Amino acid sequence: MPVFDVDQLKSIGKCIFQAVGSVPKEAEIVAGLLANANLIGHDSHGVIRIPQYLGLIETGHIILNNEIEILRQTKSSAVINGNWGFGQVIASKAMNIAIEKAQSTSVSTVTVRSCNHVGRLADYAQIAANHNLIAMLTVNNHGSGTRVAPWGGSEGRLSTNPICFAIPRKHSQPILVDITTSVVAEGKVRVKRNRNEKVPEGWIVDANGNPTNNPNDLYESPMGAILPFGGKVGHKGFALSMVVDILSGALSGAGCSRESPEKLGNAIFMTIFDISSFVPIEEFYQEIDSFVDWVKSAKIAPGFTEITIPGEPEDHIKQKRHKEGIFIEQKTWQQIEESAEKVGVDLSAFINN
Repeated sequence: MPVFDVDQLKSIGKCIFQAVGSVPKEAEIVAGLLANANLIGHDSHGVIRIPQYLGLIETGHIILNNEIEILRQTKSSAVINGNWGFGQVIASKAMNIAIEKAQSTSVSTVTVRSCNHVGRLADYAQIAANHNLIAMLTVNNHGSGTRVAPWGGSEGRLSTNPICFAIPRKHSQPILVDITTSVVAEGKVRVKRNRNEKVPEGWIVDANGNPTNNPNDLYESPMGAILPFGGKVGHKGFALSMVVDILSGALSGAGCSRESPEKLGNAIFMTIFDISSFVPIEEFYQEIDSFVDWVKSAKIAPGFTEITIPGEPEDHIKQKRHKEGIFIEQKTWQQIEESAEKVGVDLSAFINN
């Protein structure tokens, strides 16, 4: 498998997106966030998406260099039309608007529709945390991408519907929660397929509702489905998924999961809290540090070496991949090379081995 550092992956993505017409700033934002996903171990949201994005550009689903439009707003809220630009660019702009409003009104809520795939939600939540703000984000697939079965069902009716929180800390990385309400993100099944690996028990079912380890059962007709998270108590993941779909789809005007939606994309709901409007910021930071220390003081369970709080596992992977490089499975790299060749970009110089 070829090995890259994060700057190489950023350069690869930027070259490819500029080759199809993205201005440098747009290409840099998208490529940077894809590469960062690989760096912290979420390969499902990394450069594996480049061929997908190029296909969406070719079909006109991603409109390059497009501007967002604020459809309605108050001092503390906004509804944004992304005009089907790159999701990473739209979500970044929406987050900056939400931050500005929260800093003046204590709490803000922004929703977004007509937006393409945004990638990893934690990247945007962390922007808020860097401003001493708490962030909550949810996303649906703009009514499409119904790969997840409802509790008790065997056909896809929901998207993976992630939910994300970022809570800042003074001297440490933020507490970052970024999870799908399905047992797994669809992209992680895609990575398993590209690596010719089986998926773990409990991830997906085939078209007849039977458990399966074959990732192709999710993609080949008749298609199977991803399960809601929770296993035997999957009704909990299903319940959260319903709420995420409503917050993201109904409040933005994009619509909830349904049959034959207009386009596959992401609709976003984000709420930002200015901590200092509720408690003194130093008091908050002291409380969070004491809380984390208390949680980590628990006796370590068999099979574990430490207690990690949300966000720490990604930090560990980030440090490891900075040292050892980022491995891209051969099939994914081949798909990226083929896509790059179609747009006139030669990637041979980027291969380390």
